[in-house]
Amino acid sequence: MSIIVRNIKWIMLFAGVITCTTFFAVIAPQDALLNMFGSGLTEPLANLVVRSWGFLISIMGILLIYGAFNEDSRMLCVITTGISKIGFLFLILIFGTDYIDKLWVTVVFDSIVVLTLATYVVSVKRTVGKI
Repeated sequence: MSIIVRNIKWIMLFAGVITCTTFFAVIAPQDALLNMFGSGLTEPLANLVVRSWGFLISIMGILLIYGAFNEDSRMLCVITTGISKIGFLFLILIFGTDYIDKLWVTVVFDSIVVLTLATYVVSVKRTVGKI
């Protein structure tokens, strides 16, 4: 059994707590934009969109935390969160290249989380296939 499979609970808990920090965007959308992207949006609609984005990303963090403690739901939480993070990474790499210098920590963190979760999925599927 791989080290990732043995420690997935703690990996998911750590990644979930870090991912939940985007809830900051719900409370202070302009500050979140400045911290993450280095610029802000001025239109009132931007506050709603950024708050919604921060809330949805936080839900992915909550899913990771929930899955860490609930084995029956773990795979669904891993796959859902992984897809969300892959989508975010693709959007950044396709449309957000101007912000890479500011977002590199997020890109690296999410990439590591995606690779770790993918390794977990493959490892578990291989183990289940052997039974």
